[in-house]
Amino acid sequence: MGRRRLSPARVAMLAVFGVLLALALVGPIAWGDRAAAVDLASVGEGASWAHPFGTDDLGRDMLARVLVATRLSLVLALLTAGLGCGLGLLLGLLPTVLGSHLGKLAGSAIGLLLALPGLLLALLVATIVGVGATGAVAGLAVAIAPAFARLTQTLAAQVAGSEYVAAARMTGISLPRLMIRHVLPNIAPALVLQVAMTIGGALLALSALSFLGLGVQEPQYDWGALLNAGLDRIYVTPAAALGPGIAIIVAGVAFNVTGDAFAGALAGEAIRPARWSRRRRPRSADAPSAVPAAGPSTAGSDALLQVEGLSVTFEGDGGTLTPVRDVSFSVRAGERVGIVGESGSGKSLTALAIADLVEPPGTVRAERLALHGRDPREMPERERRRLLVTSLAMVFQDPLSSLNPVLRIERQVGEAAEVHLGATRRQARMRAVEQLRELRIPAAARRMGQHPHELSGGMRQRVTIAMGLTTRPSLIVADEPTTALDVTVQRQVLRVLRRVNAEHGTAVVLISHDISVISAFCERVLVMYAGRVVEELPADRMRADAAHPYTRALLAATPTLDADLDRPLATIPGRQPALDAVPDGCPFAPRCPYASDRCRERLPLPETLGEGRRVACWHPQGSALPVQEQEMKR
Repeated sequence: MGRRRLSPARVAMLAVFGVLLALALVGPIAWGDRAAAVDLASVGEGASWAHPFGTDDLGRDMLARVLVATRLSLVLALLTAGLGCGLGLLLGLLPTVLGSHLGKLAGSAIGLLLALPGLLLALLVATIVGVGATGAVAGLAVAIAPAFARLTQTLAAQVAGSEYVAAARMTGISLPRLMIRHVLPNIAPALVLQVAMTIGGALLALSALSFLGLGVQEPQYDWGALLNAGLDRIYVTPAAALGPGIAIIVAGVAFNVTGDAFAGALAGEAIRPARWSRRRRPRSADAPSAVPAAGPSTAGSDALLQVEGLSVTFEGDGGTLTPVRDVSFSVRAGERVGIVGESGSGKSLTALAIADLVEPPGTVRAERLALHGRDPREMPERERRRLLVTSLAMVFQDPLSSLNPVLRIERQVGEAAEVHLGATRRQARMRAVEQLRELRIPAAARRMGQHPHELSGGMRQRVTIAMGLTTRPSLIVADEPTTALDVTVQRQVLRVLRRVNAEHGTAVVLISHDISVISAFCERVLVMYAGRVVEELPADRMRADAAHPYTRALLAATPTLDADLDRPLATIPGRQPALDAVPDGCPFAPRCPYASDRCRERLPLPETLGEGRRVACWHPQGSALPVQEQEMKR
């Protein structure tokens, strides 16, 4: 990561910020006596060499008092911004933490507080607490909190819906850890910039309250109080008011510039050299991990995953939508199963339902949903999460969005081992290095200190696979893992999945809209359409035995090397029905050339055609009929 060059103006303001901090530390010590010394012979003097900013009505040196007031002014501004932003941060995270219903109430509360005038809210709290520094800090902190809460709520909602947060939830980490490790670091740049601007605003507001006599009271003084003292003689000795005024302006700008610099550094535009990152080599990178592999044993159990009557519904203002309807299938230990269909057929949502990642208002229902013979829905939360994370791994479509951009690879790959296997950080690192080496990632130990953006697309996808394999799961659900990759990298990723399947006996459920990828990788294929499984058959017999018109249409629309180049590529006319307009009969009937009145009126149920074959169709096509004769016209 390269260095970001700072402009001369920004460097100057950062230097000013450093000077302000130094003055806050040494000002009262170095100039405290001079600032408090009363000289009645010098009352109300103008600017001079002895008193550059003049004197006040007791003959005290205004420059010394401005320097001494730096500490109290900055401390009060930092305290006000810290309390206000801290309260706003907690309020802003509540909608994400509390879930759907309580989260809406928390969001409404934030909106109500934001609707109240900030000045009125500050004066109300200050009146209750009392006039003085304490009341001013409390009032301004309460006034600051709603705006910061709304910003936090918006940013957290954006991050909470990302795939890497879903992947982190899949590991079963606690909600506080999820917020601290995955949500807050990704919204930190915007929050840091807002905090810096808030400090500058708090400094100005506190000075205004002190100027009006509602803030710091005698014998204490800040820049606002000094500004009030010098304002009475501004036409006679303007230097007395000029000093604290300049201090307020310079400090406010310095805070904003410093916050911008820190926000840029957190966002990846680091102002430090690229080689600053601390990397430690493992003491024994080749040593095997001391953490035992976890996960239920599959011995004596043929069906690793059993799904019967799975449906996913969403309740909304327009009624109930059911994108997944009565899906049933099973996966044996060590088996490779493919799920294929057009976009919107319910493939990914089926996988999310199995992994318990469907967010409210979605509801998952199933007659049976068993992993290793155990139904996660009937288990306590802690045991359920442990079963899922140690037995099931999810690989999402986009590896860049599946990885947390602010965490190093070491922390992301080893997190599940720390949380669920009780591994120390060193043991988790050793296991992560071992896992990356198994997936043929070069220089695995060096990759531990890198961020996701420093890796290629294929390497990132292998890292996401490594994250899931850290706990040695018995099932991998790969949701279109090759869609965003070029052909060469696609082949590498599929080889990795096949190697894991062959060497560890890990079952793989591969989801894709590319039927050629499915047929080449899988042993058995499920074809989904409009949220239902319309056909199930062996992958090596797809072209010969495909019986459902939709399956045959997908095959006909897949280009082959021996295709007639003079003929246009076959397509499937029309589109899948909308979720709120799924017909009572066969959902493929409007696009099917063999549809009859029976197809439009009655929904066909899956029927067994032979070993490993099922089809839900009133007019299944004969296996002897060539696929080319079933091509769909434009």
